[in-house]
Amino acid sequence: MKARQEKPAVVKITAAPHVRSPESTARIMWSVVLSLMPVIVASIWFFGPSALLVLVASVAGCLITERLFGDRSDSLADGSAMITGLLLGLCLPAGFPLWMAFLGGVFGVGFGKIVFGGLGQNIFNPALLGRAFLQAAFPVAITTWPVRTADWWALRGDNFALPLMTASADAVTGATPLGELKFSDDPVITPLLDLFLGSISGSLGETSALLILLGGIYLALRGHLNWHIPVSILVSVYAFSGLFYWLGLSPFSPGFMLFSGGLMLGAWYMATDMVTSPVTHTGCWIFGVSIGLLVVIIRIWGGLPEGVMYAILLMNALVPFINRATQPRKFGSVRGKSGPVAEKES
Repeated sequence: MKARQEKPAVVKITAAPHVRSPESTARIMWSVVLSLMPVIVASIWFFGPSALLVLVASVAGCLITERLFGDRSDSLADGSAMITGLLLGLCLPAGFPLWMAFLGGVFGVGFGKIVFGGLGQNIFNPALLGRAFLQAAFPVAITTWPVRTADWWALRGDNFALPLMTASADAVTGATPLGELKFSDDPVITPLLDLFLGSISGSLGETSALLILLGGIYLALRGHLNWHIPVSILVSVYAFSGLFYWLGLSPFSPGFMLFSGGLMLGAWYMATDMVTSPVTHTGCWIFGVSIGLLVVIIRIWGGLPEGVMYAILLMNALVPFINRATQPRKFGSVRGKSGPVAEKES
């Protein structure tokens, strides 16, 4: 009887990493989208159908640009373009013309991500870059803040203004709490509770610091953001604004500075972008504290009442240098030497 021959064992050789996390890029991105849902619902509740229209327009601009010019045929599936559109829409006022919101989405994805090579290659946060473009191109429209009215169904501005045409001023507008306190001769200080809950004028993302905080904590617990960044931003803003307020150099109290404007949205959702933030914990602390200091300086002494967008974009540009300066030393090497050290130098 012929002996049965054993099949040789097959050894599969692959490159590292050999242990993979169950979390994927798409899973993380859609988790972020899920965490934004309460904030989006709150913005629609406060500002009516105009909020929904602005969000849809900005998301449409991002999705269409990603689909036409993305680096992969299935690039929409990872959810990155959806996040960009939602975050951009939350940075805009409810009465913003829809064609402008759409154009901001096109610019954010096209010039903020695709020109750099696609997902993971961009230097700046795409949503903030789109917002910066709109700030430069349409400064009046983006700083026209509609107030809430009793009629929930009424549009809060000229959402359906035709492209390149002058919009008609048919909405009741008001200053944001930051602008009121900074530029008004007789400012009305907004109570901290209203800032915390979101019953104020401003962009869609200023609706509720409470909901943004809960969404950020959810992402931190799931490991989808580095908590060092938002904590360092918020602590530094509170500390620096408190110092300047105590010295009599600032009208903004630390609590007011913390819960007003787009700080919460920027700290938890913009600055924590995995692509445009540092990779080391030390770098994250430097990154966050620098953003916090810049926000305070711009708000107090800058020409605009808000400085979160510019602070984050400026620090995005410095992230490669922060990463290089905070890289941990390799085991067996000496600082200043290029290779491993076999023995101690005498």
